[in-house]
Amino acid sequence: MAFWLGVILFALGIAISIALHEAGHLVTAKWFGMRVRRYFIGFGPRIFSFRRGETEYGLKAIPAGGFCDIAGMTALDPVTAEEAPRAFFRKPTWQRVVVLSAGSATHFLVGILLLYVLAVGWGLVDTSRPTAIAAVSCAADQVSPTEYAPCGQDVASPAKAAGLRPGDEIVAVAGTPTPAWADVVTAIRDARGPTPIVVERDGVEIPATVDVVAAKRLSTTGETIEVGAIGVSQQQPQVVHYGPLTAIPATFELTGEMFGRVWQGILAFPQKIPALIDAIAGEPRDQDTPVSVVGASIIGGDAAERGLWEFFIFLLAALNFFVGVFNLLPLLPLDGGHIMVNLYERARDWTRARLGKVPMPPVDYTRLLPITFALIMVGGAVSLLTLTADIVNPIRPFE
Repeated sequence: MAFWLGVILFALGIAISIALHEAGHLVTAKWFGMRVRRYFIGFGPRIFSFRRGETEYGLKAIPAGGFCDIAGMTALDPVTAEEAPRAFFRKPTWQRVVVLSAGSATHFLVGILLLYVLAVGWGLVDTSRPTAIAAVSCAADQVSPTEYAPCGQDVASPAKAAGLRPGDEIVAVAGTPTPAWADVVTAIRDARGPTPIVVERDGVEIPATVDVVAAKRLSTTGETIEVGAIGVSQQQPQVVHYGPLTAIPATFELTGEMFGRVWQGILAFPQKIPALIDAIAGEPRDQDTPVSVVGASIIGGDAAERGLWEFFIFLLAALNFFVGVFNLLPLLPLDGGHIMVNLYERARDWTRARLGKVPMPPVDYTRLLPITFALIMVGGAVSLLTLTADIVNPIRPFE
């Protein structure tokens, strides 16, 4: 019951975020005097609607998005004589950009608010030292998914021999920076023999040479493989608790980190497609692969079932940041694509004015339709792929 409650609550949180996204367009459009015809949540058959003033508000059957219909959004949108004076395309460029950006801005505000609630209610995880060493031990072989062979006199401790200490932060291995613990693991696994390493201790970088030895590990499929090892473990991040005032700067600091992670995830997205295909084929699901709304709701349900509401809130905040950033990509039919078209029109007409020429008509969207349809097809295919993976082989981080 707790799992399904979590799934429903997370899906509801997504639905509210979508409604607020469209409300961002609605409020700013009305603020600038634009004619808003309709504001609907969902697609497909209409469940109910009502009219207030000139705008129709309503709910549709398929909760997979929403829309805010502003008169004259593009050159393809016909407007009546009554709508023409207040059409979107007649407003100054900066107002149009604000309206188009308002949806993503709303996601960012929701994400920041959720992080603030998390900071005050549960605390935030300190991720300032992601590669700090918790303990220095031996490079023992792994004998089961949760156990390692005991350390003995015949088992090497390369990290200890190199002078590494608990609390040291590994900043580079073999000349390659290691900003995350996964980078440390990858670099050491691929190394053998004397390897240069740099650690930060009390704010000072200290070079050392560690003799990487071969150790046995179990792969995700249970096979025994041989990897490089030095005998260190990661220091688990600490939770820092905040008051209502001290949480404000901490929230904005974490917000900046979240933007960086989202952007890195978007750039790495194409590389993760093969892992999704493998997951559908029955391979173990890579925890770092993209998830759909269904997959995110399942993870939210798992978190709720275990009482991990802080993770539930963090995941919902992360999803809002992702949607907000993704929606600003300069691709049609995303809002970012419309923003780029409007900025192009403004730059074009400004240049023509400087050359003594008259402004040109709005961009002909029919010429952009092939690119738009192509991107919709690609986006639809990826969405279907992600949804399929989340149904047949969902990510279950707590199992």
